[in-house]
Amino acid sequence: MQTYDIAVIGGGPGGYVAAIRSAQLGFSVVLIEKSKTLGGTCLNVGCIPSKALLESTELLHQANEKFSVHGIQTGAVSVDFAQMMKRKTDVVISTTKGIDYLVQKNKITRLLGTGNLIAPGKIQVQSDTETSEITAKKIILATGSEPTPLPSVPFDFKRVISSTEALALTEIPKSMAIIGAGVIGVEMGSIYARLGTDVTMVEFMDAIIPTMDKELGSALERSLKKLKIKFQLGTKVTGVNASKKSVTVSAETKSGPITLEAEYVLVAIGRRPYTAGLGLENVGLAPDERGRIPINDHFETTVPGIYAIGDAVRGAMLAHKASEEGAAVAEIIAGQHAHIDYNCIPGVVYTWPEVASVGQTEEELKTAGITYKKGVAPFKASGRARAAEESEGFIKILAATQTDEILGVHMMGPRCADLIGEAVVAMSYRASAEDIGIISHAHPTFSESIKEAALAATDNRAIHF
Repeated sequence: MQTYDIAVIGGGPGGYVAAIRSAQLGFSVVLIEKSKTLGGTCLNVGCIPSKALLESTELLHQANEKFSVHGIQTGAVSVDFAQMMKRKTDVVISTTKGIDYLVQKNKITRLLGTGNLIAPGKIQVQSDTETSEITAKKIILATGSEPTPLPSVPFDFKRVISSTEALALTEIPKSMAIIGAGVIGVEMGSIYARLGTDVTMVEFMDAIIPTMDKELGSALERSLKKLKIKFQLGTKVTGVNASKKSVTVSAETKSGPITLEAEYVLVAIGRRPYTAGLGLENVGLAPDERGRIPINDHFETTVPGIYAIGDAVRGAMLAHKASEEGAAVAEIIAGQHAHIDYNCIPGVVYTWPEVASVGQTEEELKTAGITYKKGVAPFKASGRARAAEESEGFIKILAATQTDEILGVHMMGPRCADLIGEAVVAMSYRASAEDIGIISHAHPTFSESIKEAALAATDNRAIHF
């Protein structure tokens, strides 16, 4: 029976980072993953393929809607959907091969199969052809998550689908109903609306992307309506009836019952921890009411030597959050003092315009009774945004009234997924709004809008609006 210093179960963004960082720190490491490719949901059926399709369909939208404004006449534009999907797959293959290389480079043992805890320090690995056992001084559980089903809308994976199937369709649907207008829902809705699909989004809450700042949701809804996406907010889905070629959705609104018909129904109400079959009961571990594995502030479970990270534990289900935890848990095991500031973990929606956020929302500050100042800079005041025909959106900075410390930054507009990095750095070092406002930003750039928002939050000192 082979013995390792550290065994990692799960090869997603949390697991493979934990394995690599552990190897860098001198530990002997085994990485157990049931799929043939590493990278988990994110690289295989989530973040990477969805961004590939979002990029392709945004180029299509630009060609159809904006090229002529720039003086570029393309004529009729057509879509080769098979090639678009092939490119998406090629991006995924290239990315996952990169992770394979990193695992080999760091001399990590890779085991293909399902890891099952059979006792503290002991794991059974079940592959398609054999069963083996290994022992490890420390075990890191990084099993990720899976799409959450809606009890009244069971998946049939043909007409009632999850994001996994939506990223692998072989033809462009004429219509699609999306249940859930959170991050996954609006991103998938954007992809297919740009391709010409008649998209209707059904959301139980009264706003889209409801966990983010309310102004972002309102602004994004207005933007998505330009793609002809329709919204049914404050609506509870009660059931579906699927046939071979379509699905009928039954729902309740404040005004009464409604029905919707579409070729496909995409259920995108969120994700849940994937811990089934992990053997938690064999070592005395029990998930909480939401299926998460309880841990302490050092990622250790109630069983000494067993740790858990990523989507399997509390906190936002984000790939970059899982990766930070993967590196941190390895360093903690090595006796180092790793720390993660969860208030500075950014969230991004990769629609176009992009939406990004870090820190507290206005609603959270009001609920907590924290007094704050607000500075909002519209992209229409940005020379670079106007030059790029990308003036939709804004950047909002919230700062403490007394200290001017930045408490939250929320933005919608061009390249906000990248722009949010400046806000994360600022908040990580507890910068004030004035600190950002007096820093020189290159002109003309989209990032100047961050400076203007910071100045607006600092005694209304904005220059360009």
